[in-house]
Amino acid sequence: MQIVLLGTTGYHPNDRRHTPCMVIPECGVMLDAGTGMYRAERYLETAELDIFLTHAHLDHVVGLTFLLNVLRAHPMNRVTVHALPEKLSAIDEHLFSRALFPVKPPYESRPLIGDVALAKGGRLTHFPLAHRGGSVGFRLDWPGHAMAYVTDTTADPAADYVERIRGVDLLLHECYYPDEDAAWAKKTGHSSTTKVAQVARAAGVGRLVLVHMNPQRTEDDPIGLDVARAIFPATEIGEDLMELEF
Repeated sequence: MQIVLLGTTGYHPNDRRHTPCMVIPECGVMLDAGTGMYRAERYLETAELDIFLTHAHLDHVVGLTFLLNVLRAHPMNRVTVHALPEKLSAIDEHLFSRALFPVKPPYESRPLIGDVALAKGGRLTHFPLAHRGGSVGFRLDWPGHAMAYVTDTTADPAADYVERIRGVDLLLHECYYPDEDAAWAKKTGHSSTTKVAQVARAAGVGRLVLVHMNPQRTEDDPIGLDVARAIFPATEIGEDLMELEF
């Protein structure tokens, strides 16, 4: 199974990265719909697409407005956006208000309540995360392999979500700040390097790829990779258009 990172920063895009959007082409699954969404047309392989939103902050949903071009390039029989009910309502009321974006793309909304069946025998589960306004994380399981996506939360190896991601082959986890900005991470509801690496170690995951990094940092190593690897050696920095096997 392969996942493509279409956007790996948070808040706003920069010259190196777009905001969160990941796609599993062979299953027609997308995680978040940030500005990286416009790249999806290059990778989509299916006639149906399920988009799962962690929450409704703009950097994670603005790409829904790009769907018109994506679907023109790659027509779909069905597009479904899954999110908590209050997030779907906020998107309809605000993002697609007539004053902001009057032509809503052709997708159906589905409240994220229980588990969701995925193509090729997969299953998606969600779990709550601590973040201002509320957010959820995702675990995706297929026979023989699994991955998890955790963003917009303050990492803590003692957090309840650690059990929900235990043993996955691949963990995509936000790492907005390096350790010297840990106070800012706590203040803004985001994560810093050491705590994220400790989460990966506590959960016994196979591989940690860091995403949702501060767009003000455009260097090759914006978070202190050596610090993370000292705690959890199998750590990498996610880059836009990176293709990951799991």
